[in-house]
Amino acid sequence: MDIRKLYTWCSIPADELESHPGRKVPFRMVKDSAAMGELMARELVDEIKKASSEGRMFRAIIPCGPSCWYAPYVRLVNEEKVSLRHVVIFHMDECLDWQGRTLPAGNPYNFRAFMEKHFYGGIPESLAVPQNQRFFLSPESMFRVAEEIAKAPIDYCLGGWGQDGHIAYNQARRNPYSQLSVEELRNSTIRIQDNNTDTIMALAQRTFGAGYEFVPPMSITLGIKECLGARKVRLFSDTGAWKQTALRIALFSEKTAEYPMTLLQDHPDALLTATRETAEHPVSLHPEWEFPGLC
Repeated sequence: MDIRKLYTWCSIPADELESHPGRKVPFRMVKDSAAMGELMARELVDEIKKASSEGRMFRAIIPCGPSCWYAPYVRLVNEEKVSLRHVVIFHMDECLDWQGRTLPAGNPYNFRAFMEKHFYGGIPESLAVPQNQRFFLSPESMFRVAEEIAKAPIDYCLGGWGQDGHIAYNQARRNPYSQLSVEELRNSTIRIQDNNTDTIMALAQRTFGAGYEFVPPMSITLGIKECLGARKVRLFSDTGAWKQTALRIALFSEKTAEYPMTLLQDHPDALLTATRETAEHPVSLHPEWEFPGLC
């Protein structure tokens, strides 16, 4: 990454991002987590209702997070009595222990347990997504999930992004002996992998008071091919500082395997949404800062 270009991108005021002429991916900014959660829920419910009115199945890739949208989503489904019987859900990823095994249900990084409680749990059975239309990733299920995804197009991919711009757990590859090209990243599929050290440290800081020993060292994920194969891709973040630089790179950089989000610029219907806190950048707020190599 050219530090001079990065400095320029990070210097752009947040209020200029939505209409900036150099932006490569559509972007919108919302006030805060509450506003973002309502927007995420409303848009997903509207897509589900549209598919129902057209008499077709609705196939979606759904993440474990951001957490702000689950309560509004459950509320809207229940208040509007939205049937989810035609919905098929593919969950994006799951964390694994050091031997590649799923985590105990009580672990905060067991995504399935979280989703069963917060995404499915508050909806009555009469409206709920049928059990056989819920696909969670695990070492045992990954090939079946791949087969199910391949049966028909995905309508909607909902997600967030990581500190290195990863979508699902498609991280920048840090292995010094096995680097990826953009095309290899674009064609990546479901896999089990080690988590990057920077991902582990970011999650530790966010969740465990920097206790990196508690963070799962492995994960299983849908690939970029599955995620960006959806007709619509909608990525959201309300995490603030952790995501600020990755957002700027996604909006302005050329495609690079170092930041998987940059591949969104080739998608025909992708949209990034961030809270104001996430859209801000410290460099834009401190023009007095000086950096070597910028002269």
